[in-house]
Amino acid sequence: MNLKRFNKKQIKTIRDGLKNGVDVTIFADPKYDWAQMEQICFGLEDGLDTSVYIDSGFDAKQMSEIRWGLKDNLDVSLYADPKYDWKQMHQIRKGLEKGLDVSIYADPKYDAAQMNQLRMGLNSKLDVSSYANEKYNAGQMERLRKGFKAQQFRPAVQLNKPKGKGLER
Repeated sequence: MNLKRFNKKQIKTIRDGLKNGVDVTIFADPKYDWAQMEQICFGLEDGLDTSVYIDSGFDAKQMSEIRWGLKDNLDVSLYADPKYDWKQMHQIRKGLEKGLDVSIYADPKYDAAQMNQLRMGLNSKLDVSSYANEKYNAGQMERLRKGFKAQQFRPAVQLNKPKGKGLER
């Protein structure tokens, strides 16, 4: 292997892989930056199917989110798509970890902050359909979510309160 094609960080990652008994030929390619190489190497060390994120146009942070999902036996096919940035992938992965129906927000029309608000609503067992709309920014979604959550825990109002002594007007 001609190491002259690699920078110092790439060479270090290759050496670390060799030291840990990994088949470095899978990632020892200058087309990967050192951080991508590292994510592939970590996945191989963990015995994961790295083919999910190799040669798919993912950056290192996206690879990391996919790798963590694979490590936790999550259905990464729901977010292993270059149309999602790593922050969106993170929100989808966090929802999957909690067993949430991520299909409600696993859509690139939502940015990561919006996804976070929808995930938090689902986690609180709220019906998020009333604010699952990209026309709302994350701040608006947060206010709506908190308002719905407050209503959810508000005690029922007694409509026919008996009038007590001193309460009549």
